[in-house]
Amino acid sequence: MKPKFLYALLAILLMSALLIGCSSSASAPAVEEAAPAEEVAAPAEEAAPAEESTEETYIAVISKGFQHQFWQAVAAGAQQAADDYGVTITFEGPETEAMVDKQVEMVQATLDKKPAGLALAALDTQALLPLLERAQSEGIPVVGFDSGVDSDIPVTTAATDNIAAAAYAADKMAELIGGSGQVAVIVHDQTSRTGIDRRDGFLNRMAEAYPDIEVVDVQYGGGDQLKSTDLAKAIIQAHPDLKGFFGANEGSIIGVLNAVSELGKEGEIVVIGYDSGLQQMNAIRDGIEAGAITQDPIGIGYKAVEAVVLALQGEQLPKEIDTGFHWYDAENIDSDQIAPLLYE
Repeated sequence: MKPKFLYALLAILLMSALLIGCSSSASAPAVEEAAPAEEVAAPAEEAAPAEESTEETYIAVISKGFQHQFWQAVAAGAQQAADDYGVTITFEGPETEAMVDKQVEMVQATLDKKPAGLALAALDTQALLPLLERAQSEGIPVVGFDSGVDSDIPVTTAATDNIAAAAYAADKMAELIGGSGQVAVIVHDQTSRTGIDRRDGFLNRMAEAYPDIEVVDVQYGGGDQLKSTDLAKAIIQAHPDLKGFFGANEGSIIGVLNAVSELGKEGEIVVIGYDSGLQQMNAIRDGIEAGAITQDPIGIGYKAVEAVVLALQGEQLPKEIDTGFHWYDAENIDSDQIAPLLYE
């Protein structure tokens, strides 16, 4: 009996040893799996700064307005540049180009968001100067577009040479009215660089080159079609011998066209405009408007954002980036050169 007892005892002990060995081997992988989990967790915390470093650069673009198709075309060009350069932009502007205070508020709010750079079409340089100085002190490069800024703070300005463009409009007006007679002008404002340059470019060329042409009135419609219409009607009624009328932006020239139509003066007054838009383009095709100066609004928006990107990269930029202008009329409005520059 004793040997059997010993054999049973030995069997029990052997099975216990086997069970303990299996238990130990089963638990070993749990330790090996836990270690890699800790090793993965540590790099995850170190990866957070990498995500921040790949965040797109934010550039704010503030225009003089948003109601005209011109600014929509500028916005399209700005967005194209943003896509090409891998940056993020916002594009905004006041409801009308007379809302200087609103634009000041927009620039203030934008600077509070700490953008990497700012592209600005200023309605009133003097009103915005303190904010431009703030941007400079905070290391935010400013690029002017469309309207330049009377300050050394902007690193460059992407714009049409408005003095030369308006002077060319004066040359065309003189040609079309036979070098003599009365003409009038409606400009969007007298505070922005574009308003000043287009007015002075036209008036100075007339004074210098065409002594037999009299500019009988210059009015400012704030780029508003209705206000410009009322101003143009009053000028036409006050000067029944008026031979020509120049509108210095889209809103201004639409006002002139409305006035000419409402007063039945189609064909009697030579009308010359600026920019494009469906109403102006139709008037040119119909012979009511002689022609207009077109800028390259898509190019202006593109070059403005591109210039901010280059400034952020430390590139040296020219003081002015000339985005060009063209004369268009019924003969070339649908040409391959002109059609891409126009907007409806």
